Amino acid sequence: MARFKTAKKKKMRSRPKRVREQMECRFCRDQISYIDYKDVELLQKLLTQRGKIFSRKRSGNCAGCQRKAQKAIKRARFMALLPYAT
Repeated sequence: MARFKTAKKKKMRSRPKRVREQMECRFCRDQISYIDYKDVELLQKLLTQRGKIFSRKRSGNCAGCQRKAQKAIKRARFMALLPYAT
């Protein structure tokens, strides 16, 4: 008869869980409810040099503010205040 080897269980070290601090986005921090499409300086901070919109992770915006910023950027592009691409 074949004998089965019993597997020894290794004790895993328990790592301390990291608690990520929730950071507010720049618009929530300043309590801005409407992102104006005419504020070109603010909107350019959310764009790359080529005119692409930064991701949420890169810009640090929350989901709601990222949607508002995206809509404002697209309006500014339509009104020729911002470039579509360079």
